[in-house]
Amino acid sequence: MIKFIDLFCGTGGIRLGVEQAFAESGIAVKCVKSAEIDKKACETYQLNFNENPYCDVHEIDNLSHFDVLLAGFPCQSFSYAGKQLGFSDTRGTLFFEVERILKKHKPRLVFLENVRGLTTHDKGKTFKTILNSLESLGYHVQYRLLNSSNYGIPQNRVRIYIIAYLDENPIITLPDDLGATDSHDFQDYSTSLFLYGDYTFKNVKDILEENPDKKYDCSEWFVEKLRKTLEDNLDKIHGIRLIDTRHGNSIHSWDIGIKGECSKEEIFFMNSLISNRRKHIFGTHQDGKPLTKEQISTFYTNENLDKVIDSLLEKGYLSKKDDKYNPVCGNMSFEVFKFLDPNSISITLTASDSHKLGIYHNGRIRRLTPRECARLQGYPDWYKLHPEDQYAYKQLGNAVSVPVIKKLFVDFLSNNNYINTVDKTSIACS
Repeated sequence: MIKFIDLFCGTGGIRLGVEQAFAESGIAVKCVKSAEIDKKACETYQLNFNENPYCDVHEIDNLSHFDVLLAGFPCQSFSYAGKQLGFSDTRGTLFFEVERILKKHKPRLVFLENVRGLTTHDKGKTFKTILNSLESLGYHVQYRLLNSSNYGIPQNRVRIYIIAYLDENPIITLPDDLGATDSHDFQDYSTSLFLYGDYTFKNVKDILEENPDKKYDCSEWFVEKLRKTLEDNLDKIHGIRLIDTRHGNSIHSWDIGIKGECSKEEIFFMNSLISNRRKHIFGTHQDGKPLTKEQISTFYTNENLDKVIDSLLEKGYLSKKDDKYNPVCGNMSFEVFKFLDPNSISITLTASDSHKLGIYHNGRIRRLTPRECARLQGYPDWYKLHPEDQYAYKQLGNAVSVPVIKKLFVDFLSNNNYINTVDKTSIACS
């Protein structure tokens, strides 16, 4: 029997994929140690695996024999969505706990998962440190950047997967592939004649529940605001983002009147302001900079400029400081920040905003349910989610895409002599 340990295990997504891969190959496996410090994630893990993994990895010392180490070590330190502090962040140093355990126990196989930002953090130095560490312990390493959307998961989620094999070079035939750049490009990408991987594609509509609980419906007030903004054609909502810092395929707080109804002239002013304040002639700030009235008048020439500004200041859509004007962004006041296109893929799920993804489906404007988020990660429907939605959404935003893990392990088992290095009499399934 193949024995493995599951570090930083979260809700067990890596374990699920690995167990599925070994089962498909007819090999029995057993988890001999799991470790997670998030108590709510531990509750979900216990619901599904009948064991509580609560344990600080720093305290792991004496372990019984194991063949495989799994670790989805914390990724916030390297994520594009975070501050990218890397090894200067205490969470970043947790890789060295993995190194400590490997040095002492030398399992034959190591599997690590992390965000794609790990490869570029600190100009690649962080990633090189990890690879050098593994190689110094006698491991040969292969890694792949893979997009979940290529493996039957309708989500644009690129992650790095690292396979380290003791004393042998692991053979991995899956190609690096970042997939479609976003949900808008997915249709062209998924039908391209030049794809070279053995891929399976699904759309968001394939994971939707037919009749979820009405508690996931958006409020009547919010729906009416959207209906009015979209001129009664709610089909236009597919793929729209609700955000105040960007233009393009977006709806803003002033469009739907979250802080008070705006005139067409006021809406035009706000849209002009957010599109022009990013121009380099006004500075190179990523999300634009506050502008003086003189700067604003270079692109907004209406003679009612003062009246429009005063009205928007009073309603709270504009702020003024040092005679400069800036939009007051109300992104967190939206019930949904992104409506998914049923005929495309989802944006990347995250722990902070999975609960604010929306869909227009079967005549309902609503948020995605936790079960739909679980399906966007490839979790089977039998998998039990945390009974409190707030924790389920957070856990699924942090989760791994199970089918990608399975595909990678099946590929490894098919192309390497790993199983023959273990006593066959002890691993055969009964």
